[in-house]
Amino acid sequence: MVSLVTAGLIVNYLARNTLSVAAPTLMSELGITTEQYAHIVVAWQVCYALMQPIAGYIIDTIGTKLGFAIFALAWSLACAAAAMSTGWASLAAFRGLLGMTEAAGIPAGVKATTEWFPARERSVAIGWFNIGSSIGALLAPPLVVWAILNGGWKWAFLTVGVLGLIWTLLWMLFYKHPAKHPQLSDQEREHIVSGQEAQYRDPTVRKRRWTEIIVSRNFWAIGLPRILSEPAWQTFNAWIPLYMMTERHMNLKEVALFAWLPFLAADIGCVLGGYLSPWCHRHLKVSLMTSRKIVVAFGALCMIGPACVGLVASPYAAIALLCVGGFAHQTLSGAIYSVTSDLFGKHEVATATGMGGMMGYLGAAAFTAVFGVLVTQVGYAPLFVVLAVFDLIAAVVVWALARAPQGLDAAAASHDAAAPHAGSDASSPTSAPAAPPHAPRASGPSAATS
Repeated sequence: MVSLVTAGLIVNYLARNTLSVAAPTLMSELGITTEQYAHIVVAWQVCYALMQPIAGYIIDTIGTKLGFAIFALAWSLACAAAAMSTGWASLAAFRGLLGMTEAAGIPAGVKATTEWFPARERSVAIGWFNIGSSIGALLAPPLVVWAILNGGWKWAFLTVGVLGLIWTLLWMLFYKHPAKHPQLSDQEREHIVSGQEAQYRDPTVRKRRWTEIIVSRNFWAIGLPRILSEPAWQTFNAWIPLYMMTERHMNLKEVALFAWLPFLAADIGCVLGGYLSPWCHRHLKVSLMTSRKIVVAFGALCMIGPACVGLVASPYAAIALLCVGGFAHQTLSGAIYSVTSDLFGKHEVATATGMGGMMGYLGAAAFTAVFGVLVTQVGYAPLFVVLAVFDLIAAVVVWALARAPQGLDAAAASHDAAAPHAGSDASSPTSAPAAPPHAPRASGPSAATS
């Protein structure tokens, strides 16, 4: 299951990062200014933000499998359609459509994880599926530059669109809910359910309306941090290639060689952050929620690295600091998704994730609009400092507002009692989280998706 969701997130982030890598070529051929490029990025961010809660609600209503497939088909077609752009306005329209359709990626991933994993192991699973966002961003520079050099920028959008269509077919063929998966025994299903909170175990729990969710304290415990932290990740995705060319004077081939490195570091942050939470829970003897908060704080502190990018003269030192930033953000981001999965029940977790995403991307859109104007006046360095300050404030908010739901630690404790060796599996990188820790590994294509 995790491998399939990760692959979906890879093509999702390939589609959104195609623009940033193609931007220097696009801006030259279509006569797009830096401010107009910022408008294009904002169009995607606003549409993505506004659609996230709707996408989450749809997935909660019709199910993870069908909901994710519909949105993946739509974003693949929207990505390919960008090849028809003739100027900044038409490109902004196509990117806005892409934002609307890509909005389901994270809510669907979080919902699938809550369906398949006990509370104690969920941060590890989220870390592994969230790595897809970084891998997609990592693969975009070499893939897009290759397409531009061999067929032009239009070929880049078409290629990524086709990859999305292929993944949609694989998702429909292989994804199954654990209750319907033919290769899971009753004991394995019980292993999953026994370690979940009451709101996941009880099928009669009422689904709250979005108006009830948005006024709850726990929603703002994730909503405000998303507003504050999302600008950093969107800045990395949309501006790093342009920063390397305009500020550090690299050419297109050098961008292809180095622009993916911050996202490789982000991959490490995804995985390490996922394992760090259960490690803290076990070794520091803290509650499960406190272990999530420790990871959030660790990621925020690491964001001090990219804040220092303006202090170094070497472009390679700047790339190294941006790598620290990629690692930091994805460590923090994965922990916030884990907190979200802890705080909300199975009938509302995708909706809550989508609403939190809306808050985050509206914050990112506002920051990008200001970024596009200020970067030509004050440069990049002060803006990277602001991003670090935002993440530090986000960590404070999580610590102050997030409150564990009743039964969270009891679920983790009962799961440990039922499977004494699960603790070592949950924090060991040799244990793949694609199935319950003690489940037998089945062969065949379905095993890779369970």
